[in-house]
Amino acid sequence: MPKRAYRVAYDGRPFHGFQRQPDVPTVEDALFDALRDADVLDLGASKPAGYAAAGRTDAGVFALAQTVAFDAPGWLTPRAFSGLLSADVRVWASADVPDGFHATHDAESRAYEYHLYAPGADLDLARAAADRLVGTHDFADLTAATDGSTRRRLSSATVERDGDFLVMSVRAEGFLWELVRRLVTLVRAVATGSVPVERVDRACSPGSLDDHEIPPPAPPGGLVFVDAVYPGVTFVPDDRAVESVREVFGDRAVEASTRGRVCRTVADRVG
Repeated sequence: MPKRAYRVAYDGRPFHGFQRQPDVPTVEDALFDALRDADVLDLGASKPAGYAAAGRTDAGVFALAQTVAFDAPGWLTPRAFSGLLSADVRVWASADVPDGFHATHDAESRAYEYHLYAPGADLDLARAAADRLVGTHDFADLTAATDGSTRRRLSSATVERDGDFLVMSVRAEGFLWELVRRLVTLVRAVATGSVPVERVDRACSPGSLDDHEIPPPAPPGGLVFVDAVYPGVTFVPDDRAVESVREVFGDRAVEASTRGRVCRTVADRVG
């Protein structure tokens, strides 16, 4: 079978992260179970032939363009793949790729966005903090990773305001466990005046922070895996699959807005 790469969007809240784990539901479990049901994956196989994914996300993290690739039959279009899955996981684009393609190792860069509710934060301070993150740093104090190199190069780190939210966008070849969410906490502390912007430089120099100064990870619900770039690979959106993503996540946006409005009503009127 030819190898094909797929773009996958998902709501991470029902899952204990992307990567398979024993005894808890994950996004990979959902993908593999769907492929088994369609006889694309043999019952005795742990994963499809040639399978790899662009990266891992933690429990509760969303994705717009997680990317998986494996040897796939011709009929498995994005809309067909989505039809095998629950609404929490949608496949919306695909690309035919060479046999040697590896969704993890061949990614030139990956990008995340974090949507941070911070109505009182100073945008200029947030941007000043983000600017100091660009380049190669040792992020040992900003990750829960326990082995391997902790040096990473951030090719970009930007912050924009969208109403009461700050949207922080970061791009790098690869990221460490919890790194983006800890960077968000650090930038927010600078933007709210809790710590000076020089704290960013210290955070990028392992051992410079006291234990109580190390920023904890921001909540996972604000984080979205938005992109993985593969040179020479062009993903073709499936119109019907794209519409399914818009419908599912549009409905969830309305539900979330309604729930937020009701919660605000209770908070404002109690007592």
